[in-house]
Amino acid sequence: MLVKIYNENPNEREINRVVDLLRNGGIIIYPTDTIYGIGCDITNAKAVERVARIKGVDVAKADLSFICSDLSHLSAYAKPIPNHVFKLMRRCLPGPYTFILEANNQVPKYFKGKKKTVGIRVPDNAIVQAIVRELGNPILSTSVKDEDEILEYTTDPELIDEKFEKLVDLVIDGGFGGNIPSTVIDCTSGVPEIVRQGKGKVEL
Repeated sequence: MLVKIYNENPNEREINRVVDLLRNGGIIIYPTDTIYGIGCDITNAKAVERVARIKGVDVAKADLSFICSDLSHLSAYAKPIPNHVFKLMRRCLPGPYTFILEANNQVPKYFKGKKKTVGIRVPDNAIVQAIVRELGNPILSTSVKDEDEILEYTTDPELIDEKFEKLVDLVIDGGFGGNIPSTVIDCTSGVPEIVRQGKGKVEL
């Protein structure tokens, strides 16, 4: 099912509809400030497993991230963040960045496996920010990839819907997406390091 929501002024009724679906274990495809993502409520283990099956990955081994609405969510899922790292995050977010942080015990066990880290995103996109705010906790973030050898990511939400309509419960049409992923910054050593250069440009 394809639902149109405008980034400039997300419709509250449609946002509530998406959130109700997430609370009931649904899986959505949604826009970000980079590429389209597949997600669910991170507190719903069955939904997380469904996303992992769609992606063909093991939850405990996969590099899955959380979408947060703002930095206030961080203390709930990450160990205390050094001041210089927090300043960097405050400078970059909302924006096209994924920060890898040390996970605390609040992160669901099925995410961590043997890993002790968590990826955090706060996209500069009003639709997904509104969804996470209304939901009250983060949603899972993993990219919608394409089998095309040239185009790594599908940018047209109608094509995404055609491809995934039997696998997910709802696709949000928030306009054409990008095809460059987020810049990934690993902060677990205390010294931020860019491990994937993506859309976001930053001076460390």
